Amino acid sequence: PMKRLLTLAAVVSAAIATSACVTVIGADGDDYAWNGEGAQPFDSARASCTAQAGSNEGTTAFIDCMAGKGWTRVKN
Repeated sequence: PMKRLLTLAAVVSAAIATSACVTVIGADGDDYAWNGEGAQPFDSARASCTAQAGSNEGTTAFIDCMAGKGWTRVKN
């Protein structure tokens, strides 16, 4: 019974952690922010997409890369 309870608690904690919605607002002063729900960590997703698509976060390639990691670009 105790093992089942601990397993259930771990599953519930994981579900809560992955269902959180996060918005990251860029420091570069633009009117866009990144919104992610169940997304990869933002800094590592952005670093990966920068390496793949370049540093301009407004390009289609960058936005598509971030979307593949669970992040969407939204207007503030």
